Amino acid sequence: MPGRRSVVDYSLQRRAVLADVHAGRAGLFEVCDASPYLSRAAKYHGQQTDVTCPVCRRDRVTLVSYVYGDRLGPVAGQAKTEAELARMDAAQEEFSVYRVEVCRSCGWNHLDCSYVLGAEPEPGRQSRRGRRRVATEK
Repeated sequence: MPGRRSVVDYSLQRRAVLADVHAGRAGLFEVCDASPYLSRAAKYHGQQTDVTCPVCRRDRVTLVSYVYGDRLGPVAGQAKTEAELARMDAAQEEFSVYRVEVCRSCGWNHLDCSYVLGAEPEPGRQSRRGRRRVATEK
């Protein structure tokens, strides 16, 4: 997505978790704990990948993107497809996206990356939330 900025990649953390699992320092019950809501979001809003699940190796992982932001209202916390993210990027003020990879077979899930989309605030101008209201006198 072209408007991405402030990208944080969690692949090193993912690698460390998987190393712990394969070495026996972490159990499968600790990493294969996807909630029913996450599994359902993967089914209806997720983007299937060609990456095989690193835990069960039976299924491909699905990427699910969740949006959060002060100005999103009831949309905050919802899973969105790539097409919905592109529309929101063009129409919304700045908001955060958290992308999770999930295996619908075994329940493996891990935060893949996070980034910011939406209209950037103008330099020197506070966001609507950060503004102070000043009473005017007559």
